[in-house]
Amino acid sequence: MSSIPAASADALGAEVELLPLPDVAEALDLPITRVHQALRDRHLIAVRRKGVLMVPAAFLDETGVVKHLTSTITVLHDSGYDSDESLRWLFTEDESLPGSPIQALRDNRGREVKRRAQALAF
Repeated sequence: MSSIPAASADALGAEVELLPLPDVAEALDLPITRVHQALRDRHLIAVRRKGVLMVPAAFLDETGVVKHLTSTITVLHDSGYDSDESLRWLFTEDESLPGSPIQALRDNRGREVKRRAQALAF
C-alpha cells in the first residue's frame, strides 16, 4: 500500500475529470516526486481509481494549482475533514455561493470559500 494518502474511489462522482499523477507533474512542470510530496503534505488530494492515483483536473488551472486550494484543504483537514469529506465538500453545489466551492476557488473567490471552510470547525 502506498504511503500517499488518497480518497476512496466513490468520494467523487464519475463525471469529475481526473488526471493521473504523471499528467499532474507535467502540467505543474514538476518531478513526480514533488507531486507525491504535495499529496503527503496535503497540498493536494488524490483519488485512487482502479489502483491508479489521480487528482481532480479542477485543482489545476493555466498557472498551476488553483489559488487558495492548498490553504482551503489545510483548513478542512484542521477542521477534522478527511480526504473523502474534503473532496465531497469541495465538489458539492452550494446555491449560496453559487456553484461548488472548487468552482468558486477557480473564479477567484477564495476568501469566501476559506471563510466557509473555517466555519465548519465550529
